[in-house]
Amino acid sequence: MNELAITVIGPDRTGIIADVSAALAGVGANLSDSTMTRLRGHFAMTLICTGPTAEDVEKALEPLSDLLATVRTVEPEADGAAGGEPYLVSVHGADRLGIVAAVTRVVAAAGGNITDLTTRLTGPLYVLIAEVDLPPGAADGLAARLAEAADELGVEVTLRRAESDVL
Repeated sequence: MNELAITVIGPDRTGIIADVSAALAGVGANLSDSTMTRLRGHFAMTLICTGPTAEDVEKALEPLSDLLATVRTVEPEADGAAGGEPYLVSVHGADRLGIVAAVTRVVAAAGGNITDLTTRLTGPLYVLIAEVDLPPGAADGLAARLAEAADELGVEVTLRRAESDVL
């Protein structure tokens, strides 16, 4: 069975999710993982689906001409993929160039894997929230390095253990 990574972006409008998911269901694509959001008047989706070929999905999405879609075949995630200890990193402060680069570089240097990251600019306030898997015992060292980066950036950074999701 094929596993596909699909990205869709276009001007935000009512019904995008319904249109895309109906097109996918129409060709037998089972949506297994997704993230969808509105970004400054644009709607963006990233989906992992199983089922048909990439060509079938591309044809199914063609009628949605106001949207730009890409479809790629990907390898399924390995069973027992290395996890880590779940943490949340949050950043609040005045907007400035390089916040995401600096914070994510510090997380990467500590062996952290960012599993989700969201940013928002509201007037002059910049907010970054990241879900991070950390190697056991890495949190204290990471907190210290994030504090140093925060001082350099002129922002507030917090690192706290995340609650486990209950599905």
